[in-house]
Amino acid sequence: MCRTDQAAPEPDEEQDVDATDPAFTALLEDSAEELYEQAPCGYLSTLMDGTIAKINTTLLDWLGLERSQVVGRLRFTDLLTVGGKLYHETHFAPMLQMQGEISGIALDIKAAGKQRMPVLVTSKVKTSNEGEPLLIRTTVFDARDRRAYEVELLRGRQAAEEARREAEAARRQAEADRERLQEALAVLQQNLLPAQLPAVPGLEAASYYHTASPDLLGGDFYDLFPLDAGRWAFFLGDVCGKGPKAAAVTSLTRYTLRAAALHDGDPITVLTTLNTVLHERYSSGDTRYCTAIFGTLEPGSDHVEVHLASGGHPSALIQRADGSADYLPTPGGMLIGVLPEVQFTDAHTRLLPGDTLLLYTDGLTEARTGPDRQLYGEDALRAFTTGRPPAGPQALITALTKLLTGFGDGLDDDTALLALGVPALPTAE
Repeated sequence: MCRTDQAAPEPDEEQDVDATDPAFTALLEDSAEELYEQAPCGYLSTLMDGTIAKINTTLLDWLGLERSQVVGRLRFTDLLTVGGKLYHETHFAPMLQMQGEISGIALDIKAAGKQRMPVLVTSKVKTSNEGEPLLIRTTVFDARDRRAYEVELLRGRQAAEEARREAEAARRQAEADRERLQEALAVLQQNLLPAQLPAVPGLEAASYYHTASPDLLGGDFYDLFPLDAGRWAFFLGDVCGKGPKAAAVTSLTRYTLRAAALHDGDPITVLTTLNTVLHERYSSGDTRYCTAIFGTLEPGSDHVEVHLASGGHPSALIQRADGSADYLPTPGGMLIGVLPEVQFTDAHTRLLPGDTLLLYTDGLTEARTGPDRQLYGEDALRAFTTGRPPAGPQALITALTKLLTGFGDGLDDDTALLALGVPALPTAE
């Protein structure tokens, strides 16, 4: 049995390396040389005039040249493309001379097969102990992947910019198209309403039309026109739906009411004629109907007699000179155009000095208010009118216009207003 005074080292125990071992020194020298020649980047050293004195295998492989073709025969600039040479002479070399080193400069070298190879170049001047420049050491990094990435990134940015420009052009075109459409719709809407209300002796009149959407034709309508030397006619109504089809019904309704009134001004007769026309025109297929109030005015010496009838329309509201306000009921009036035979209810009233008759469409009373978006309603409208001083039709329309504006997005339907009143008597001073 063999014995030894020194125990064998444990397998995991680290062992010091003898740096003076010739074998280890040779290994280091071989590794350093191999690292230089087979480095993942190109190395070269040049004299101060640019003549190549040393170059590694990696860079030679990129260039497709033999060492004997390069060392002592070519300058660094001979490896560059024409553009690279110009940049080297005008920027690279002067900066290197002033600073002694330059880093990360993008150039192109002439690679094997006459291919252009993008590279990043870093150079540093080696000096003597006295500071005299001896040679230039240069590292060349392959930038093909980076250049490809930059190209793709640039293409992506260009594509994104092109898409942005196209989207912006499409947006501008859409806005221009919408503006033209809105202008056309506004003109058509104006043609469905009187340009201005006529002057009626002994009577004041005011109106307002709110368009819920500039992109859609509304179906609300109103008018005031003479019947004969002593009487005037008025109407206000609402056609179901919106858009061109509703506008067509509105146009037919307005002209039918005018023509029927000139033939026989009785309100019930006029609405009956309108019902016949609409039912015959739209009874097959696309059913269309409307609500309307039609009435006549007969001014007297100190008052105006009013005779009106309603077909499914909200009741007219009267603001009296004493500050009170109440509805003129017309119960039982049926929708116009749905059935071949209908019944309408008429009503009579007298407007005295300071009284105002208000007609409106349901866009006003069906507006949504408050956090719970409750219907504004007829009771609220009566209370609002009662709370206003009886200052005539225009003052009432102005107040209602502000009310409509205050509804904001709670007002989502077109609204037509027509106010007719007898001027108040002058107060004695």
